[in-house]
Amino acid sequence: MRKTYPLVSIITVNYNQALVTCALIESLNKISYPNFELIVVDNNSTEDDPAIIKQRYPNIIFIANPINYGFAAGNNFGLMRARGEYVLLINNDIEVPPNFMEPLVEKLEGNPNIGAVSPKIKFYYQPDTIQYAGFTPINNITMRNASIGFREKDKGQYEEDRETAYTHGAAMLVPINVVKEVGLMSYIFFLYYEEADWCARIARAGYSMHYVHNSYVLHKESISTGKLSALKIYYQNRNRIVFMRRNIQGREFYLSLGYQLFVAIPKNAFSFLLKGKFALFLAYYRAIGWNIKNIFSKEIHENPKL
Repeated sequence: MRKTYPLVSIITVNYNQALVTCALIESLNKISYPNFELIVVDNNSTEDDPAIIKQRYPNIIFIANPINYGFAAGNNFGLMRARGEYVLLINNDIEVPPNFMEPLVEKLEGNPNIGAVSPKIKFYYQPDTIQYAGFTPINNITMRNASIGFREKDKGQYEEDRETAYTHGAAMLVPINVVKEVGLMSYIFFLYYEEADWCARIARAGYSMHYVHNSYVLHKESISTGKLSALKIYYQNRNRIVFMRRNIQGREFYLSLGYQLFVAIPKNAFSFLLKGKFALFLAYYRAIGWNIKNIFSKEIHENPKL
């Protein structure tokens, strides 16, 4: 049995999903880990009343942002408020089983060279199916990678911890001393790629990242942005290029940029044009346009400190 339970600060960002966030909190209130604080950051929800979250759960720390600062900045507000030795960033569309926290904390407690860990992530509506059991590295040319185990039935095939190229932003536990060393998430991302960029910075600081097999959470995937919305396409493609600009140098950067501009984006964009989905087609070119407009922006490379 554990003798000590270091304080874990659990941070989640809410945007127009008060009842979804309440379901997460309800599951967290049943966990066996006895020492945590819960910080809910509301990004100026306008379609429902986020005040019900604090009314139902008065013990939480509730931060009400005056505008929608985005996912990265929302998490950063939580990180600035956190008092824990460890911080757990968790999507509000997750629900957790009672004993998910202990294996994550134990993995970090015994390994000062590990900078972040994630549990196995399974689909909430198909709990026998895996979403994440680690990530492969992002290819420096195509900017694509794969989620290990994605859509596989969970038959015990990933029942050992493994080092991974990236932890998963839906549920990642990070020591606060690592956050102090590498800084907060970059505000430039707003939505998508912020955790991959954060993991790249954690890796450059000399830390490894790990998938922890004996912890899992259940993810209600893509409640917030829909399957293929213009918002999702815009930010994914805008930020894929931003990620390249921040993390890839030299010849590979130009090869990767050429691949995105002349192969990947035109191919995907024109497939939507042929289907008559003009808003989705335009989202690709707005993503490129943003990067051209901000080609000399210093903000692209800023890493805010805690």
